[in-house]
Amino acid sequence: MFRSRLQALFHGASARVCVAFWLFGLINNVLYVIILSAALDLVGPSIPKGVVLLADVIPSFVVKLFAPYFIHTVPYSARIIFFVGISACGMLLIALTPPYTDGGTIGTKLAGVVLASLSSGGGELCFLALTHYYGQFGLAAWGSGTGGAGLIGAGAYALATTSWGLRVETTLMISAFLPAVLLVSFFGILPRAPLKKTRQTPNKPVQGRDESSSPPSPLADDEVDRIHREDEGLLTRSDIHDGLPPDGARAESGAWYSLITNIKRSRRLFFPFMLPLLLVYLAEYTINQGVAPTLLFPLKGTPFRHFRGFYPAYNALYQLGVFISRSSTPFIRIHNLYLPSFLQIVILIVLTLHALFDFIPNVYIIFAIMIWEGLLGGAVYMNTFAEISDTVRLEDREFSLGATSVSDSGGICIAGFLGMIFEVWLCNWQVAHGRDYCTKT
Repeated sequence: MFRSRLQALFHGASARVCVAFWLFGLINNVLYVIILSAALDLVGPSIPKGVVLLADVIPSFVVKLFAPYFIHTVPYSARIIFFVGISACGMLLIALTPPYTDGGTIGTKLAGVVLASLSSGGGELCFLALTHYYGQFGLAAWGSGTGGAGLIGAGAYALATTSWGLRVETTLMISAFLPAVLLVSFFGILPRAPLKKTRQTPNKPVQGRDESSSPPSPLADDEVDRIHREDEGLLTRSDIHDGLPPDGARAESGAWYSLITNIKRSRRLFFPFMLPLLLVYLAEYTINQGVAPTLLFPLKGTPFRHFRGFYPAYNALYQLGVFISRSSTPFIRIHNLYLPSFLQIVILIVLTLHALFDFIPNVYIIFAIMIWEGLLGGAVYMNTFAEISDTVRLEDREFSLGATSVSDSGGICIAGFLGMIFEVWLCNWQVAHGRDYCTKT
C-alpha cells in the first residue's frame, strides 16, 4: 500500500527536472551555509558572529526586495551566468585573504561574503520563480536541495576542518568551484521546452495541461508530457480556491503600471505567507547566531576536544532537521504556517533561559533541540511556497514565488542585529557568573 501511494505521489515526475532543481537548491544555498559555519574562523571569537550573518544576508535581502519588480526583463540564462560569476569571485576573495590570526583583513573577507550573498539571494529569487514553469515537482526538488545544502555544507565544513584537519582556507578554496554545477544543471540537465514557450511573454504562465497549443519541442514527447502533468500530482490540492484576485491588464499597460501591480500583489502576500516565514527565520537565526555560541558545556562529557567544536556541530544538526522537513513536503503538508513559527519562538525563549541559568543537564539534549529547530524552520519554508503554488492564480504565481522569498532574508537581517546583542549579553552574563567558556576556543 505504501509503495502504491509513493508511486501515485510521484506519477508524472520528470527525472531531469527533479535532478536539475535539486542541484539548483543544493549549490545555490551551500555556499551560504559554509560561510555561516565558518563564521567563527572568519572573524575570531572577539567579534560577534552576527557580523558575518549580516554580511551574508543583507545583500541578499536587498536583491530580493527590489529585483522581483524588474528581473523578469533579464533572460534566465543571463541571470544564472551572472550569479555564478559573482559567487565564485566572492568565495575566492574569502579563501585567498589571509586569516585574521595572520593579520588578514576581516573587511576583505566580508567583501567576499557580500558577493556570495548577492549571488545566493538572486539565485533563490530566480530559481523559485523558475519552478512556476516546471510544476510542483520542480518546487519539491528545489526545497529538498536547499535542505541538502544545509546538511552537506555544515556537515562537510565541520568534518573537513575538525575531523580531517583541512585548513579553513583550503576548504573555502574548494567550495569556490561549486557554482559551476549551476551552469551544468541549467544548460545541460534542465529541459528547456517549458521555458522556451514563454520566451515572447516571460510574465505569462505556462498552462501545463494545454499541450495542443505548444510549439514543437526538441524533447521526447513523454518528457514534455511528464513536465506538463506535474501540477496534477505532488503538492496539488483539488479543493483549493484562488487566494489572490486577478489584476487587470498586464505588461502592455507599461512598466509603471506593472510596478504598481506587483506592489499590490506583494501587499496581499504579507499576512498569509510573508509574516509566518519572517517570524520563523527571525527566531531560528537569533538562536543560531546569538544564542548557540553560548550553549557551551565543560569539555569532559562532550564529544569535543575544543570549545570551537560546539558551534559547527549545532549548525550541522540544525541543518539535518532542515533537510528532513524540506524533503518531506510530498508526504506531509502543513497549512497553518503560524503554528510552527510560534513553536520556534518558544525554542528561542527556552534556549535563552538555559544560556542564562544553565538548567539543561548535557549537550545531547541541546543536540535534539537543534534538530527540532531545523524541522520547524524547514517546514515553514517549504510549505509557504507550496501554499503559494496551490492558492495563487497562475498569472500571479511566478511573481509571488519570487517576491515572498524576501521574508526569510528579512527575518535573518533582523536576527543578525538581535544575534549580536544576544551573544554579547549572554556571554557577559556567563562570565560574570563563573562560566567563561564563550571566551575560549
